[in-house]
Amino acid sequence: MALMCVKRFIQQKTISNVRTKVKVTLGHPLDVATGIEKRELLAIMAGNKHPFDDVGMERGPGTKDCPTEIPSAYDKRIVGCRCNEHVSSISYMWLHRGHPKRCECGYWFKLVYKAPV
Repeated sequence: MALMCVKRFIQQKTISNVRTKVKVTLGHPLDVATGIEKRELLAIMAGNKHPFDDVGMERGPGTKDCPTEIPSAYDKRIVGCRCNEHVSSISYMWLHRGHPKRCECGYWFKLVYKAPV
């Protein structure tokens, strides 16, 4: 009798462990994204590869009359300037909106408003 009970228990266990081959997905990432992640995905889909401007920029003329414009949605931003192509160190400085600033190497930078993502 005990053997019969064990055999029936094992049969029931194996039947309940059968897996189905149904693939369940969440759909497109845009359907489940929210907040800043959704705005980032929408910006990328619109063609803006770097919506947060997290890549290096090329310096402009950098003169006092025509400073290199740095975009920001805030009133201040920290900026790093690689003063010379052959130098591996970076000079950092704070830029404030409305106040152009000169780097140690002589280039001028100016903060300009850019709408947030």
